[in-house]
Amino acid sequence: MCRLAGVSRAGYYRYWQQSAPRQEETGLRDVIQRLALANRHYGYRRIGALLGREGWQANHKRVLRLMGEDNLLCLRNRPFVPRTTDSKHSWRVVPNLARGMELTGINQLWVADITYLHLAEQFAYLAFVLDAFSRMVIGWALELHLRASLAVDALKMAISARAPVAGSLIHHSDRGVQYACSSYSDILHAHGIQPSMSRVGNPYDNARAESFMKTLKQEEVAGLAYRDASDARRRIASFIEDVYNRQRLHSALDYLTPEEYEQSLSSSHASAVPELTSRQLSCNFSVSL
Repeated sequence: MCRLAGVSRAGYYRYWQQSAPRQEETGLRDVIQRLALANRHYGYRRIGALLGREGWQANHKRVLRLMGEDNLLCLRNRPFVPRTTDSKHSWRVVPNLARGMELTGINQLWVADITYLHLAEQFAYLAFVLDAFSRMVIGWALELHLRASLAVDALKMAISARAPVAGSLIHHSDRGVQYACSSYSDILHAHGIQPSMSRVGNPYDNARAESFMKTLKQEEVAGLAYRDASDARRRIASFIEDVYNRQRLHSALDYLTPEEYEQSLSSSHASAVPELTSRQLSCNFSVSL
């Protein structure tokens, strides 16, 4: 090509070095800006994962540099958290069974907690149940009170959605009265779910629930003004069901969404069943011979 065009190789490569990388970086910057603006709470690692989904190969250091140069790095404020846990009660407190537990699938460990939402003139409270393996929110309820029925409604939604096998599931929470009272523990006992509670003053025992609350506050609640409980309930439902469970990439899940992660587990399990069946059939055939 250089010979037909009448140019030297060195001249061609000098021209390529001056123009092609700049064109490629301009295209990459454009994609990063589009993704960062559409996902304003994503850091450079999640933006890098989204770039990979769109066919771009970019080192995370390069993504960090470009986002920093274009002022696209997300800045997060530490939220003020009012007290939602009352552990000074007379109900029975159970030991922590979730600590050090190695999970291999869904419906082995559920984690539950309660957080607050700031409405125009008052607070609302959100109770939720999370599958610890896939990080999927499987039950939630939002009300203007902190009575036990708030947590009970979230638990009932989770049980209805998952129908866990009795004796195979541990439910972990803090020592709050909502989780220790009889109305909550009776439901756990009726479905063969074993309760577990965090140690005193140790948020790391329920780190997955804390992580979800942080994501909720930073990516949904921050900067929004909910008019009332109905408005908050509608928006929170949209965030949990449409964004968090089905769109948000989780670094702990190899940058898959909870829904994609659970579907990948189902697919791998389904593909393993025919293989096992074929082995059994060949074994039975040889025995019959």
